[in-house]
Amino acid sequence: MDETIRSASASRSVVLAGATGLVGREILQGLLKDDSIAVVHALGRRAPDVRHPRLTSHVVDFAALPSLPPLDEVYLALGTTIKAAGSQAAFRAIDFDASLAVARAARSAGARRLGLVSALGADADSRIFYNRVKGELEDALEALGYDALVIARPSLLMGNRKALGQPPRAGERAGMCVNALLGPLIPASVRAIAASDVAQALLERVPAAKGLEVLSSGSMQGWTRKHGIS
Repeated sequence: MDETIRSASASRSVVLAGATGLVGREILQGLLKDDSIAVVHALGRRAPDVRHPRLTSHVVDFAALPSLPPLDEVYLALGTTIKAAGSQAAFRAIDFDASLAVARAARSAGARRLGLVSALGADADSRIFYNRVKGELEDALEALGYDALVIARPSLLMGNRKALGQPPRAGERAGMCVNALLGPLIPASVRAIAASDVAQALLERVPAAKGLEVLSSGSMQGWTRKHGIS
């Protein structure tokens, strides 16, 4: 499509936090392919290795976010592991504090729709620290008053972390091995899932959802193939 025509038809302004991660990279690619989007603001501790006329990268301190430009939608794909973060406190600072800070700033900038990459087992009452933090974030986001909140709860993620300059995660590596060996014998609800399926599910549901919508890992399995997305 001619860039002039695309610009004239584009109207949505979007912010994405975590564009350099496994799912975030896929979300970013999908957003930049969407002709209805005028601008994508990518927030992160480093800029994504992507150049595009509709992409504006912001290297930020999530503990001291600047005011954001007018927005329609926000996608949260920030995440780490306790091992990578170094402590439970450092993990919470990324997975809870940073994500909530972006959601609040985006809401103040006019965003009405939010998509979150959470995790299978997220539960604010969980005895497992990781799951509890994920659940607490979901609850905090729901209290912000977004018109639509779409929460994706994927199982172990499959994707090329090496291409992102990230070390492989032991759990994800083990999950892919089990997937390769047992495949369809594993229930879809817990089977390892492609990062692209999680991203595409959010990209499709966030603009259309009303109220709270939770996407289980099983419901997102094969999303890209089932919906004919290339």
